[in-house]
Amino acid sequence: MNFWDVFGQMLVILTAIAAGFLASHLGFLNAEANQRLSKTVLNITSPCMIVGAVATGSALPETSVILRILLVALVFYVVEFAAVLSLPHLVGGTPAQKGVWRFVLAFPNVGFIGYPVAVAVFGEEALFYAVVLTIPFNLLNFTLGPLMLGGGLRFSWKQFLTPSIVASVISLAVALTHTQIPAQIGEMLDMVGDVTVPLALMLVGSELAKLPLRQMLGGPRVWAVVIIRLLALPVLFSGVLLLLMDLPEMLYGVAVSQMAMPVAVTGTLMCATYGGDQRSMAQVTFLTTVMSIVTIPILAVTLM
Repeated sequence: MNFWDVFGQMLVILTAIAAGFLASHLGFLNAEANQRLSKTVLNITSPCMIVGAVATGSALPETSVILRILLVALVFYVVEFAAVLSLPHLVGGTPAQKGVWRFVLAFPNVGFIGYPVAVAVFGEEALFYAVVLTIPFNLLNFTLGPLMLGGGLRFSWKQFLTPSIVASVISLAVALTHTQIPAQIGEMLDMVGDVTVPLALMLVGSELAKLPLRQMLGGPRVWAVVIIRLLALPVLFSGVLLLLMDLPEMLYGVAVSQMAMPVAVTGTLMCATYGGDQRSMAQVTFLTTVMSIVTIPILAVTLM
């Protein structure tokens, strides 16, 4: 495992965030533009990326392998939601902040950052493992995420009919049945979906540009959540996997690397859309993303 390869990939990701930061300061992006762009990403480009990632059935492994990856994903979210239920009250803060802490502990950036990191560390073959691990993330993120961040929002079955949820169900069905999607449709989905990562990262940078530097650094509660997200949870998850499951090296490594990701940038998008604590989310997103430039390479060398 090469520290500098992973470190270089994280610098590339930071460049996209810096571009959004610059665009905001130059007046190209503002609050209204961010909200419109976030809806575009969540409802159009992200669903295309989700389905496009599994659009070539011939590249998918056996169904038994897919089911084993989903079992790892189950353990993944049992660990995360144990943290969600126990730690936010210990960290403290306002009700809106506790909603952000829950989101941060529940949803690492397994897609937007997890995909490129998995490929950088483990090679192109690892992308599929990361994609399947992301399917439950999409189902949970776009249903529980708004509830965590919106506070007063009540659950509605309509939340299951969002484009991202529908795309996640389709992608799981395609993976399990090895359905061969026509190549041209896959290329069309990829064309639109490929803009998701840079747009989402630029939105993070644009949101961060609203904060003075002192506010970006946050306070003790923010730092506590950052440390749990980037270090404590990956170490805990690694121990659980080694204790309970005998996994192939690549599946184990990809799973642990996904747990080590910074908070999902969809949190920034959802705070803008559903009225969450945008400042706390921006702070945690900034710190986890910047700190992960160092923590992910370190964990890659020590745990994977």
